[in-house]
Amino acid sequence: MPRQDTSGRAYDLVLYGATGFTGALTAAYLAAHVPKGCRWALAGRSTAKLEQLRDRLAKSDPACADLPLLRADSSDPGSLRDLAAGTRVLVTTVGPYLIHGEPLVAACAAAGTDYVDLCGESEFIDRMYVRHDAAARASGARLVHAGGFDSVPYDLGVHYTVGLLPEGVPVRIDGFVRTNATFSGGTLNSALTAASRPVAMARAARERQRAEAKPAGRTVRAPFGPPVRSSETRTWGVPLPTLDPQIVARSAAALDRYGPDFRYRHYAGVRRLPIAVGGALGAGALCALAQVPPARRWLSGRLEPGDGPSPERRARSWFKVRFVAAAGGTRLITEVSGGDPGYEETAKMLAQSALSLAFDDLPETAGQVTTAVAMGDALTARLQEAGITFGVVQE
Repeated sequence: MPRQDTSGRAYDLVLYGATGFTGALTAAYLAAHVPKGCRWALAGRSTAKLEQLRDRLAKSDPACADLPLLRADSSDPGSLRDLAAGTRVLVTTVGPYLIHGEPLVAACAAAGTDYVDLCGESEFIDRMYVRHDAAARASGARLVHAGGFDSVPYDLGVHYTVGLLPEGVPVRIDGFVRTNATFSGGTLNSALTAASRPVAMARAARERQRAEAKPAGRTVRAPFGPPVRSSETRTWGVPLPTLDPQIVARSAAALDRYGPDFRYRHYAGVRRLPIAVGGALGAGALCALAQVPPARRWLSGRLEPGDGPSPERRARSWFKVRFVAAAGGTRLITEVSGGDPGYEETAKMLAQSALSLAFDDLPETAGQVTTAVAMGDALTARLQEAGITFGVVQE
């Protein structure tokens, strides 16, 4: 069905969860980068906190003193329906999404409102596909999850790399991510929530597999394999059990350009083997502790939602993702790199995703779609202009 005409709505873009740690960074980025004439607003459950945020933004840009403030709460579905009905694009940072996210997805799917979040919770994304993809397709809404460091560098990095490879041949790509960044309370709580639900996560994945159509005449895989030694990147590759390879595979399934037989593997790139082993053991211990409620509560209390790294710590942070690709006799290494991935760059990725949905000339898509499928080259160009590097390292 055709997309609903949302041009007459009050706002082009609304940021929900604006007073959280990442939300406030996203608000500051939007304040500095929205195009002239953009109608946007801040939303959250506390009017007082929204007013404080607006005051801080106005110190840098006096025009922000007039930013509209909208009260909405994830426990009040009616307020979220009103929020979705009043804007063309709704961007949200309110997590854990398993706990707080579904009412807003449902509201956007019903209203034909484009939606983007920074969710890295695979169970939530799978459940939202099963429950709301059909409604979003009917209304024309584009539901875009994982619009931050989960999973933009990998999704768009592979999309960029595939565009440089021969067409119509099998494609093999391995991604190796390196970073020195730290994380916030909200990120920790989301990770612990996801790690504590392995059975529910597997059940949601099976439900999605039964509901989702497979690409006709094409093969797409994102296997979780053993550690590898990469001579191209000079690192040990430790498999990462994150959402990112799933997102890449969904883009590959939707886009014929990824070839008749596509495989992607996702790793943390670690220089020294003892560090790789220690990291794997630490991640396993964290997942094990997350299964025990008292231990999970203790861990989540180490950082409260809203806490995060200081500006000085963020200024020292960086990320690099190298993609080692092979297709039809061509071998290629590309790289996506930038600054602080979890916060500064995530705010940039999320904000630019929302602006792309609001203002770019994009492919006709609807339903639950990835950043590569919904925005592709348009978002890559935006991020390059914003300082995130996409380039060829070796041909």
